[in-house]
Amino acid sequence: MTLDEVMKELESYGNEQTKKVLVKHGAKEPFFGVRVQDLKKIVKKIKKDHELSLELYATGNSDAMYLAGLIADADKISKEDLRRWANEAYWYYLSEFAVPWIAAETKYGFELGLEWIESEDERIAACGWATLSSCASVKPDSDLDIAKYKELLDRAQNTLHASQNRVRHTMNAFVIAVGSYIKELTAKSMEVAGKIGKVKVDMGGTACKVPLATEYIQKVADRGAIGKKRTAARC
Repeated sequence: MTLDEVMKELESYGNEQTKKVLVKHGAKEPFFGVRVQDLKKIVKKIKKDHELSLELYATGNSDAMYLAGLIADADKISKEDLRRWANEAYWYYLSEFAVPWIAAETKYGFELGLEWIESEDERIAACGWATLSSCASVKPDSDLDIAKYKELLDRAQNTLHASQNRVRHTMNAFVIAVGSYIKELTAKSMEVAGKIGKVKVDMGGTACKVPLATEYIQKVADRGAIGKKRTAARC
């Protein structure tokens, strides 16, 4: 499919109610308000398309940018592309989902995650923590720097409550991800989660809630899913 064809299809799936909801979460014009299930219909047609993903992201249309992350080719997208995407990800659907998902599926996701968490820009730092979480969810433990993840858990414990709003949210999710996907660090994650306790995040007046990390990890343990990796970060 060409860029014009995809944009026309996105427009056809536009939903005013979805648009109103996404605006509350931070989306801005231009965008159509396409539901994720409808985006996935387009993904089935395209599958992976590196050049098209770059064109879609460059439109600045939130629906197109999110779709770009879903069809991006992890073997072809460069670190420079991903850095640019992170810089242009203006709200959390992009900075905490679309960009981290594809970044984690590349060979340099962990490197970029570590780079991004040092940023003073809230969006980019949050993108970094989300990327590190996704890496933990899809990479075999043998490919992960377990010592660094342990160090990052300590960092989350010591700095989370003093961090920026969305960074608090993604740090909390990081503790959950490490506890859920890296079996060797589950006990450590539970200890850290207990010390962190409840995390307050301004969710922009929406009904979204921040999960209590201890409870979330325990639920994963109760269903016998600790250490079970995802087949892909993107969903």
